[in-house]
Amino acid sequence: MIATNDFRRGTKIEFKGEPYEIIEFQHVKMGRGAAFVRAKMRGLKSGKVIEETFTSGDKFPKANLESREMQYLYAQDNLYYFMDLETYEQTALNAEQLGTVRLLLKENMNVTILNHKGNPLAVELPTFVELKVSETEPGFKGDTASGGSKPAKLETGAGIKVPFHINEGDIIKVDTRTVEYIERVK
Repeated sequence: MIATNDFRRGTKIEFKGEPYEIIEFQHVKMGRGAAFVRAKMRGLKSGKVIEETFTSGDKFPKANLESREMQYLYAQDNLYYFMDLETYEQTALNAEQLGTVRLLLKENMNVTILNHKGNPLAVELPTFVELKVSETEPGFKGDTASGGSKPAKLETGAGIKVPFHINEGDIIKVDTRTVEYIERVK
């Protein structure tokens, strides 16, 4: 069982018979009243984001999820194909099931697929991925000291903000949880 004071970003719980992932949470203690927790959760089956308020100390069962290590192969006709690394079985997921994760998928990348009662629900990427910058404005001498950022398009099609000193062809490290630039890879 997972209590509300054990909520962390990414925690997966069973709520109303469905698996949910905690996106954000906030513990609130009013003056006289009892403490409560506001949580923003994403349904792993539906993808819908809901907000709920729980009293402090409420407990929920841990989501009954099975995780399997798989390799992303390719995308075709709005389907994304993955191969189980042990059995070599292929599984196809559609764009809705992947959500924003699909913007960071690179061919031959190892990922974890979460299954609920035998049905694939979600894909978890490694925390950091290294991707090549395919499009961005050129950096100019002196831009490195300003501390600003500019838009860039990555090899996977994702758009992120990068510092001015990043150029096309550079390989950068991206945090997959926030889809933000971390550093340039040498």
